[in-house]
Amino acid sequence: MMDIKVVAFDCDGVLFDTEKANMAYYNEVLKNFNKPGMTKRQFSYTHMHTVDESIAYLFEEKSLRAAAHTFRKSMSYMPFIKYMKIEPGLKPLLSELRPDYKIAIATNRTDTMDRVLMEYGLEGLFDLVVTAFDVKHPKPDPEPLNKILTHFEIKAHQAIYIGDSKLDELAADAAEIPFVSYDNTSLNAAFHIKSLVEIKTILKN
Repeated sequence: MMDIKVVAFDCDGVLFDTEKANMAYYNEVLKNFNKPGMTKRQFSYTHMHTVDESIAYLFEEKSLRAAAHTFRKSMSYMPFIKYMKIEPGLKPLLSELRPDYKIAIATNRTDTMDRVLMEYGLEGLFDLVVTAFDVKHPKPDPEPLNKILTHFEIKAHQAIYIGDSKLDELAADAAEIPFVSYDNTSLNAAFHIKSLVEIKTILKN
């Protein structure tokens, strides 16, 4: 681990606890079309996938899908940001890491990422943010992580990626980047952590 130059994070479930926010967001879309709230299976899918993929999953009827996309694009994400919970110690950790490492995000979020970072005072603390808008193929495809490697001109073994879902695991594996599983022991990973502060211990090994 002595050659690590970039520490990359997923967003939902890693930088933030977003379960309540995402549930409220998609339930609002469903409600507008007189559909019931999300099931556990639907929530599990939307937690990991892009908003376009999630809308397609929630609205199997093609006749409603386009209307659902239009409606959700008209919605402000601001009312839902208040439900997000920033992970404990995140800001101090980023400030501590930045002198020695480049910090990045690879997320399947799209047009909400910039607003989230701004609202929580995190803008400027990341050297690169890659969203689903920035790639042709979002996670589990390795393209978001490969984009990070290319941007910083590093090899795969010179980065680590912290994620909490199967999509994160698959993307890291395909990009050959060491994967750090956050609060999910069911994933195959080089390291498993329960707190983001543990990243400092990994980097010292």
